[in-house]
Amino acid sequence: MARIISGLIACTATLLLPSHALITQDQFEKMCDDLASSLNVENGAISSIDFVPAGTNLTIPVDPSCPPGTQFVLVDFCRVTLDLATSDRSSTYMEAWLPRNWTGRFLATGNSGIGGCVHYWDMAYGAALGFATTGSNNGHWGMNGTTFLKNDDVIEDFAWRAVVSSGEAGKSISAQFYGNPHDRSYFMGCSTGGRQGLKMAQEFAELYDGILAGSPVVAFAHLLSALGSFNPLIKEAGPDGVPPPSTYDTIDNALLKQCDGLDGAHDNILDDPSLCHFNPNSLTCPSEAAITPTCLSKKQARLVHDLLSPIYGKDGVEIFPRMNPAPGIVASTIANFGGESQFLYTDHWFKFAVYNDPDLDTVHLTPEQWAHAWEKDPGGCNTWSGDLSAARDANTKILHYHGTADPLVTSFISNDYYDLVSETMGLLPAELDGFYRLFRVGGMGHCLGGAGPVHIGNYLIGAGLDRLPSLDPDENVLLALVRWVEDGAAPETITGTAYNGGDPGAGVEYKKRHCRYPTRNQLAKSGDFRDPDAWDCIERRTPRAGVI
Repeated sequence: MARIISGLIACTATLLLPSHALITQDQFEKMCDDLASSLNVENGAISSIDFVPAGTNLTIPVDPSCPPGTQFVLVDFCRVTLDLATSDRSSTYMEAWLPRNWTGRFLATGNSGIGGCVHYWDMAYGAALGFATTGSNNGHWGMNGTTFLKNDDVIEDFAWRAVVSSGEAGKSISAQFYGNPHDRSYFMGCSTGGRQGLKMAQEFAELYDGILAGSPVVAFAHLLSALGSFNPLIKEAGPDGVPPPSTYDTIDNALLKQCDGLDGAHDNILDDPSLCHFNPNSLTCPSEAAITPTCLSKKQARLVHDLLSPIYGKDGVEIFPRMNPAPGIVASTIANFGGESQFLYTDHWFKFAVYNDPDLDTVHLTPEQWAHAWEKDPGGCNTWSGDLSAARDANTKILHYHGTADPLVTSFISNDYYDLVSETMGLLPAELDGFYRLFRVGGMGHCLGGAGPVHIGNYLIGAGLDRLPSLDPDENVLLALVRWVEDGAAPETITGTAYNGGDPGAGVEYKKRHCRYPTRNQLAKSGDFRDPDAWDCIERRTPRAGVI
């Protein structure tokens, strides 16, 4: 089975053809065993070097706050684990997965949330496609920021240094193992990983030939301020001011009635949320005595309005754009941010990174405290530089994507970042196209999932994230990036796939080509939204002023 899988991957597309001879499994296992006596990594303390055969369901001991510690692997690889010192009081745990079907390519993977978990599913994906692949815990274990307290070195690891250090170490490990340096190097990440990717593009572009950045948490301090504003807002509304679950369908139906057809298609997807200005006042009940699941009280309608409005900070200046108007957005915002405690990432960033005060009241943060967090910018984590000249000059290609139904990081911030780059560099979209392209994926949630054609090859697929997606570069953002870097063929669109019932095992329902920003998808008159050829990419409105 292992040999069949490896052969299938190697022969599916020319982009994946190994540039080095595919040695036998026995030879490869001996190479892995021999590495233990020869490997030397600067500032690295090696923990283990093991051969892992294809088909293994790898058990991985991880922090309890990280995703479950198992990962199915599709190809044979040599697994190296080590701790990498980044200062005299900080270190990064990292792994390098060195596949038998190596194509001569290197891939570093990013993190998520507050960043202390290795993305083993990304490492399995990269290794399956023949990349020598690395991942790290980003300088601390777990999805929390407690170790940021009074330790700027751990914060710097989180902000950028863990990616740089583990990437450099991974390249050295790969070269020592295979006997040759890599031909091309790539970075892939979403959410925090998307921010890490753009941080690399802004300040460390020479490290990677191609950067895949999804749903990036840029304008980081402002994002956490904005998300942290929802908890007190929901609390202040009180039980009678928060729409109950019985009204969620009513809210979604009203939003779709107002906005779903703006792109020409009634498909329950908003390809360009900027066209939608949902007015929840249309749902107000005729009287307080007549409140039912089919309408909202004035107080409930006001909360819905506020949850879908931009966030304003000190001196009334907008610091973060509004949440994506999309089906389910009100329900998810209340569920994600309306608990008894403040949103964890906001709580920990302000307590342990910004103020170094574990007792800080983060529920009632003020606009002045938001401004302080932005100005202090621990570790340079804001990642809000519009100057990508280093990436342009290094010939680094940046493929940026964002789902338009993202319930955590609004896709409007990616629009704003692109516009910031255009303004800062004085380049029109046609000029940015040479090295930086943004694609909005209609209906996609945060990094993956959602309604419609949202499968774009940025992850393994299936319930267990154990199956390969399409390996056609037109339908796979990672391989589209490889083709752009290595063949000079830049992606004009990214084709997304919708599966029957959302299940990749149930067959394809339909596909759609997602447009390159600043254009947007528009369905031709009388077209079928399930027909990829029925969609056009048309010019979008004039860019708005970005957040500060």
